[in-house]
Amino acid sequence: MSTLQSGGSVRPSPAGSQSASQASGSNAGPQTVGATLHSSPALKQAIGGVVEQVRQASARITDVRPPIDELRTPYQAMLDAAKDTKGRPLLYPYLGSGVGNGALVELGDGSVKWDMICGIGVHFFGHSDPDMVETAVRAGIEDTVQHGHLQSGNAQYRFAQTLLTEARKNSRLNVAFASTSGAMANENGIKACYQKHAPASRVLAFRDCFMGRSVTMCQIGDAAAYRQGVPLSTLVDYMPFYDEVAAKRMGQTRYIDMCVAHLDQYITRYPNQHACFIFELIQGEGGFNTAPRDFFRVLMERCKAAKIAVWDDEIQTFGRTERMFAYETLDLGQYVDVLCVGKMTQACVTLFTDEYNPKPGLLSGTFASPTVCFDVGTRVVERLREGAYYSKDGQPGLIARHHAAFREQVKALAAKHPAWFPKAPEAMLTPGAADIAGGHGGMMRFTPFGGAKDKVTKACQTCFEEGVVLFYCGHDPYHLRMLPPLGVMRIEDWPRVFACVEKGLARVAG
Repeated sequence: MSTLQSGGSVRPSPAGSQSASQASGSNAGPQTVGATLHSSPALKQAIGGVVEQVRQASARITDVRPPIDELRTPYQAMLDAAKDTKGRPLLYPYLGSGVGNGALVELGDGSVKWDMICGIGVHFFGHSDPDMVETAVRAGIEDTVQHGHLQSGNAQYRFAQTLLTEARKNSRLNVAFASTSGAMANENGIKACYQKHAPASRVLAFRDCFMGRSVTMCQIGDAAAYRQGVPLSTLVDYMPFYDEVAAKRMGQTRYIDMCVAHLDQYITRYPNQHACFIFELIQGEGGFNTAPRDFFRVLMERCKAAKIAVWDDEIQTFGRTERMFAYETLDLGQYVDVLCVGKMTQACVTLFTDEYNPKPGLLSGTFASPTVCFDVGTRVVERLREGAYYSKDGQPGLIARHHAAFREQVKALAAKHPAWFPKAPEAMLTPGAADIAGGHGGMMRFTPFGGAKDKVTKACQTCFEEGVVLFYCGHDPYHLRMLPPLGVMRIEDWPRVFACVEKGLARVAG
């Protein structure tokens, strides 16, 4: 069966709703009750009615607006209740109303804001997207909410197969295991590496990396505050991430050689004791830091020679570079043994080469993820594959054009208010410290106020109040970061976004 989508495109219904005869292309033969339900014209009409109601409501949201006065008091009560429940105030007074329009989102107080962080990268197709709403509503009629690893419909395997089809094009990745969160996907990745290289017990990771909040992952992540009070049981050796300032001073070849020597010291000091080297090809929490291909290539080749697994963490990176996978953008797929993706895929997944496919019993779990996450995640990958997001034949794709538009806005803002953008102190020798705008593709950051933490974090709050939701990243310097919904955002929206940013920064600058 097929479903008519917004814009007139046609796509298959979820594979879990198809009978064996439908999947094989036959129009005759028995059908399951489930297949009959999913192909029901009455159901299709009902879902179409729901989507149309959402579309009409979404169309009423067209620009930033302040809170509705009559809603301020009840909204504050909601925020107070959330504070009491969580045991601390919310970082932002953000409780969504449940409706938005692309890059715009309405809050429970009636205010509307530009959403430039999207749940830290989850909502690539923005708010109230009709296609995603239809996919989610259809997924909601299944007999259960959750898929497990013991009992499951076909949705999780359709999701994994769709992702693997893309991953196999430029890598040796061949099997996938779904999970409910990025941290859990990382846990599954490290278990497979430990098993393959037992009894090796050490892990290599980059300085300023972030891996999640589980007991193991918070120990690997290079932020002391995130593991405060946690007993340290994971053995981690930190490598320097690419430092553009230092590379320019030393020369890139000499700088990379120095980093390889650093890796060799660890390998010599702990022979055969490293199970994996975790690569963030673009660091997320660390500051949207980037590096040239040769930096990663040489380190990965050294890992291969030492029989250390190459683990590519793309939980935040996936979908946001100039190819679907960052390893494709950098042409590194041949080296990757383990890959984790998540965030915009809704359900998270760990992909392995055949050599790293875990033995039965190592990975499992009651929950794999809900049907809606698998079906929406499948649709995300389909839309990334079918759209014009990625650069091809020397022509920039939509993501690259958005990144260029972002940089132009930062450049114009800095030219208008140069005092807001002093150069970061020379002591801050972190990647791209000299650049006021950075990142790659859909991972964008800029550095006002010299990267001073107090002013950057304050700017997050004032920009929120002026109508744009963003966040910070990095460490000395700190940056303002954006993970915009580039699946639905328009290039012409950038000046409107930065008009709000300018108002927010003005309040910090005084």
